[in-house]
Amino acid sequence: MPRPTRPRVALVTPYGARANNGNWHTAARWARWLAPVAQVQLATRWDGAAADALIALHARRSAASIAAFAAAHPQQPLIVVLTGTDVYRDIEHDPAAQRSLQQATTLVALNALAPQRLPPPLRAKAVVIPQSARALAPGRKAQRYFDVAIVGHLRPEKNPQLVWRVAAQLPADTHIRLWHAGAALDAALGRQARAAARAHPHYRWLGNLPRAQARQLMRRCHLLLHPSHMEGGAQAVIEAVTAHTPVLASRIDGNVGLLGAGYGGYFAPDDADQATALLLAAAHAPRLLARLARQCRQAAREFSPAREAARVRALLAPLRR
Repeated sequence: MPRPTRPRVALVTPYGARANNGNWHTAARWARWLAPVAQVQLATRWDGAAADALIALHARRSAASIAAFAAAHPQQPLIVVLTGTDVYRDIEHDPAAQRSLQQATTLVALNALAPQRLPPPLRAKAVVIPQSARALAPGRKAQRYFDVAIVGHLRPEKNPQLVWRVAAQLPADTHIRLWHAGAALDAALGRQARAAARAHPHYRWLGNLPRAQARQLMRRCHLLLHPSHMEGGAQAVIEAVTAHTPVLASRIDGNVGLLGAGYGGYFAPDDADQATALLLAAAHAPRLLARLARQCRQAAREFSPAREAARVRALLAPLRR
């Protein structure tokens, strides 16, 4: 009996491998998950090649591919993965992003709270698929210092300015060290990072790191500081908790939707005073740090690669009917 032909899936992400950002890592990981069950073509746009389904990351940036596929294949699965800028900015006012929501047969949210931001008639199309990361063994931590990782490219949505304000508020003789990894996608923010490193010996800007090195940085640090204004479901948070590193994070939906409303490591968005106080408390109160670690271990169960892979493959269920 002939072997069934695997469906052809076009997987579109607006960013290629050189971007080294969350969108690219999500797309590359999903391509691996789908490879056993589908013929996957990973690209930055859909060029009209034969496909049984389209999976597109970013409602606005991939809008042209989404519209073209919807016109060419109106009966085929069209899956749109919603990024943080989609959910928390673009779908409110951008016509192309709004059109993508209407054209999609399935909308994928990356945190549990994101579907609430969709127009009510479209929420039935939403499924939640948290991202994942391979679990790492706990790293060896410095004894003399309290090391804090910040992982995210320097752009306004990631709010690196809060990190520099925290660095300025720490005592000059602090044993806390801030290790900031991320490319300067905004030249002005790059200049501010270099200025902060000159002004504060306990702050280091490491520039862009390969993902494996960034994970090892998080693994060796006592905490991840994650101050974003906007997140769909931050890969850095997931990679930290699956490496046994607790998180201090801004209280935004993209973080609360991953770690839960009762998590004890939130600070108000853009509140450097509160973030600094929480960081100092964690650095000097082992009991608080241990409580955050316990809560992160519980959250980490949701971020297993096997669970994400099963949910991603389930998106293609309509093609198997």
